[in-house]
Amino acid sequence: MNYVKALFMLMMLGLVFQSCSDEASINEVSTEEFGGGGNSGPDGNNGGSKSKKVAAINNQIVNDWTDLMLELERYAGGMRPNASARALAYIHLATYETALPGMRDHVSNAPRLQGLTINKQEAPRDVNWEIALNACYADVINHFLINVPSNLKPKIGELEEKKEEKLSRNQPNKLVEDSKRWGVYVAEQVIEYSQTDEEAEKQILEPQPLSYEPPTGDGYWTYSADSERALFPYWASVRTFVVSTDQTTTLPPIQYSSDTNTPFYAEMMEVYNINNEAKEEQNEQLWIAEFWSDDVEGLMMSPPARQVSIANQLIDKYNLNLEKTLTLFVKLGFALNDAAVSTWKYKYEHMVMRPSVFIHDFIDPDYQTNLYRLIYWPDPSFPGYPSGHSCFASAAGGVFINTFGNNTNFTDRTHAGREEFSGEPRKFNSFRKMVTECAFSRIPLGVHIRMDCVEGERLGYEISDAINALNLEKKPG
Repeated sequence: MNYVKALFMLMMLGLVFQSCSDEASINEVSTEEFGGGGNSGPDGNNGGSKSKKVAAINNQIVNDWTDLMLELERYAGGMRPNASARALAYIHLATYETALPGMRDHVSNAPRLQGLTINKQEAPRDVNWEIALNACYADVINHFLINVPSNLKPKIGELEEKKEEKLSRNQPNKLVEDSKRWGVYVAEQVIEYSQTDEEAEKQILEPQPLSYEPPTGDGYWTYSADSERALFPYWASVRTFVVSTDQTTTLPPIQYSSDTNTPFYAEMMEVYNINNEAKEEQNEQLWIAEFWSDDVEGLMMSPPARQVSIANQLIDKYNLNLEKTLTLFVKLGFALNDAAVSTWKYKYEHMVMRPSVFIHDFIDPDYQTNLYRLIYWPDPSFPGYPSGHSCFASAAGGVFINTFGNNTNFTDRTHAGREEFSGEPRKFNSFRKMVTECAFSRIPLGVHIRMDCVEGERLGYEISDAINALNLEKKPG
């Protein structure tokens, strides 16, 4: 009898020990231990607890949400380009971190981003990654895309509902609710983190502060009407994700001069001639200028968002899975955000004037940029050097080269079908050529001189080098 009692006690202790071990494993979920959710293809309809990992899922959920994001960003008032670049970084940070527990070989950004807290114990044992991402996308896009017109804002909820209904078919209710809860939790943590950047939070509400008056001097940028006041003049104080403005460099611009025998005057004449020739001949230079413009709110997406459009097309072309797609987008978001911060720092340090002012004063008082046809003032509302378009293009281009290699056979169809401007698709056989075309498109558009574009392209590649050095994969062993 004593032997039976002893055996019974040993069995009970074993059960208790097993129960404690199971509880501990639930409370200490790591990337390696995460069970994953019931995903099978784009709709996730298998309902099993031992599901595919993120790497085994296609990119449809990302494609659908980024398409909507680009549509809404086109009309989001007062965001471009800086607030848009910032929004893209936080949106893609949130989605990467949402799927991270199902990406066994990747690491979180949270340890190196002071103030970002994502508690892995909040993660359910089983998650449908697409349902979680669907909930996350809806929350972060709704938060970070400000000033979206009221007739377009409901599209966020409509897409969320449509995707959830499709993804939830044949899925257990608990799995669906747990997955949504996880996506919302990560979105809320990233939003909370973004709000600790008080400078950015303040500046996005007043992109053209009345408190800022530009310094005066020969060759300095200035404005002629309130609609042209300085845009984001304090953006250098906004948070970066990988490379700070203390880590980037700037080269001095060519010295200002109105003397006809100087390099500065020669660069202004180049703009004058190419701009006018493109306008008169309706040639390829005009096509290039308008194809890459992305200056006009309501007509086109912003320059940073344009790089997301290109990334979306590349992801489809090269058939990236969900894991690689999310990794590319988080790096791209960081690159665009950090490019905006450094570029705007140097713009307001160097204060280089736009070509139209110089040309009106010293070459032709009747000069009009090729941008003027599309917008009611001739220039973007900030200094010229370095070019933001050029920096965004090379910061993104460097990430694309690191991901896909330089050689490509890519056709950018971002503006296919548009008739308001020259948006016919353009083909490229290398990313560097695509970057350079985008950078120097600002000359035939009439809004930048060559040195602006050269410096912007150089600075963007400097930033992409830092982004590419960020290793989001775990070290072996």
